[in-house]
Amino acid sequence: MSDSELDRRGFLKLCAATGALVAARPEILGRQASAATPMTASRLVDTGGNPLDPSDLEVGKSYVFHYPFVTTPCFLINLGEPVGPVAGLETEDGARYEWPGGCGPNRSVVAFSAICAHKMSYPTKTVSFINYRHEPVNFVDAKKQDAQREHVIYCCSERSVYDPAQGGRVLGGPAPQPLAAVDLRFDEDTNSLTATGTFGGEMFRKFFDTYAFQLSMQHRISDVKAGVGDTTTVFPSEEYSQNLRVC
Repeated sequence: MSDSELDRRGFLKLCAATGALVAARPEILGRQASAATPMTASRLVDTGGNPLDPSDLEVGKSYVFHYPFVTTPCFLINLGEPVGPVAGLETEDGARYEWPGGCGPNRSVVAFSAICAHKMSYPTKTVSFINYRHEPVNFVDAKKQDAQREHVIYCCSERSVYDPAQGGRVLGGPAPQPLAAVDLRFDEDTNSLTATGTFGGEMFRKFFDTYAFQLSMQHRISDVKAGVGDTTTVFPSEEYSQNLRVC
């Protein structure tokens, strides 16, 4: 028997063994798909530099912080009730994952990348076309039907709509995947929140390729890919952006 035949038989045996293991323990695949992409841990702090108390987050209001880079904005929202976990989420390239749900003492605090998954609209200091809408809004859903929902993230640029209570799932519009979620951890001893990674289809590389010059000018820095460090400051959205566009 030739070496190539032995290699082929070995490969087939490995495939068969792997298939049998997955069949016996299907949770293995789920666990792998559900894992967050780990990144540098960064504690969320208020504008005074103190650890952010989740109870200070007003329900119905959105906040902005940067993670995992100094130029990549994220939304922080207290939905007012426990949410998650949510399974069956899928990135544009077909990778499936599970979102663990809300964080904080009531599991009601969520965080998502504020970079729209369609054409990467994002909040700037001047204007934001993508915002959290606590009040009911009208939109066209994924079935091309008129719909109305409250508590959504709405991008006015191309009218993509996301559900923050469902892991950033797309409700309507052209976005091809959910918003990337931030992996938040709550420390009961210090009553603080820490960002430790992301779930889903983050778009950071494409974001930098497209907007590097703009980001450098907006933030007045040369390294737009610099990490946020040990802490990241949380701002109310209306203080972060001068103009919050709604539609």
